[in-house]
Amino acid sequence: MEASGTFEVKISPAEGTSFEKAMGVGRYEIDKTWAGDFAGTSKGEMLTSHTESTGSMAYVAMEHMTGNLGGKSGSFYLMHRATMTKGDASSGEMNVVVVKGSGTGELAGLSGELKIIIDAVGNHSYVFEYEMVQP
Repeated sequence: MEASGTFEVKISPAEGTSFEKAMGVGRYEIDKTWAGDFAGTSKGEMLTSHTESTGSMAYVAMEHMTGNLGGKSGSFYLMHRATMTKGDASSGEMNVVVVKGSGTGELAGLSGELKIIIDAVGNHSYVFEYEMVQP
């Protein structure tokens, strides 16, 4: 099945651990509001890193989603992993997947992969390829 829509995102710096501070790793809190075929909210944490000399960048994140998908309500986790070269979005590789077994309520048995699209002016949209398997 496929779901699509838009989301608004607020990213705020968060206090890093001593390791993160020493290594130049950034920590951020994520708050999103989702509209479209998935309607709801999400909260998460993201870690970022970059290499000044090459422009290489990466992030990982965990995001807890709560809402309605295809008329079913519940929650689930998304896991993010991405790399790119600064200033060259086409160089990137992003993988955002449902954490297996994390679905609750009517979303128990959910699996899938979410594609994030950011247009030229910074608007965010998504395409979510998913399936529901009864646990």
